[in-house]
Amino acid sequence: MEKKLTILKNVLGSCYHTGNEYLFHCSFCNHHKRKLSVNIKKGYYKCWVCDRKGWIARLIKKFGTLEQLHAWNELTGRVDITEFDDLFSAKEEPEEQIIKLPAEFVPLAGKNLSLVAGIPIRYLQKRDITKSDILKWKIGYCANGQYAKRVIVPSFGLSGYVNYFVARAYDNSWRKYLNPSANKDIVFNHLIIDWEEPVTIVEGIFDAIVAGDNSIPILGSNLSENSVLFGEIVKHQTPVYIALDRDAKKKENRLIEKLLQYGIEVFKVDTASYEDVGAMTKSDFLDLKKKATLINSDNYLLYRTLSS
Repeated sequence: MEKKLTILKNVLGSCYHTGNEYLFHCSFCNHHKRKLSVNIKKGYYKCWVCDRKGWIARLIKKFGTLEQLHAWNELTGRVDITEFDDLFSAKEEPEEQIIKLPAEFVPLAGKNLSLVAGIPIRYLQKRDITKSDILKWKIGYCANGQYAKRVIVPSFGLSGYVNYFVARAYDNSWRKYLNPSANKDIVFNHLIIDWEEPVTIVEGIFDAIVAGDNSIPILGSNLSENSVLFGEIVKHQTPVYIALDRDAKKKENRLIEKLLQYGIEVFKVDTASYEDVGAMTKSDFLDLKKKATLINSDNYLLYRTLSS
């Protein structure tokens, strides 16, 4: 215990002891009071101001040195997460997919929109999607052509080019989604994802808009170990909030189990009271996210039993 505390003091500074926890100044929000609570026995931390939380190993990785991280992993018996950097960097980087938006695509954030644009805008407003969301997600629409009467949400790869898009009907079409004949094995909006911050995994694009910054839709598909997104998460050891639809328990459990095998911090957002994330307001989702349950190897079996 003393050796672990010494490492933490070297990384975070002085602290004081209360009950089973040690209180440090939070290096995330830099609050003037010691609000970062660290439970060495459980290996877990939480800031009571900015609500950052997770495994202590990630805290040391972010704010300490490589030597301090190695020392901590030796003391805890934790798999050295820096080994994954070598594992994934050794793989050949796949060539980035680049596709074109429909020729009829019109951005809804533009000026001098036609009267026809009012229809998709009203559809988006009914889904609680604001002008700010439209600008951030570069949402547009097609009035005619193959994707007629559909809102288009593009995804941008690391090069800044479009690597996929989602086309959702805003009329009463029997086929709600009509997506391009392109590979879905991409990171949606890879260009703006910050892997040093937790990501939120959801099913669809409208779920991601509700879930906010650093949210990634898996486009309804399973997230396999060989996928680009899974590889990025493991390579960067990014904490993951999982908020899949309430009818996707089997898919969700498989994903949680795989992420835990790679030492990823997993937080389960309870979406059971809603059909899906897209049916929530942004504030509703934020409240649920703050209450997310940390899943680890110790409580995973209990979680599966209770959620089945």
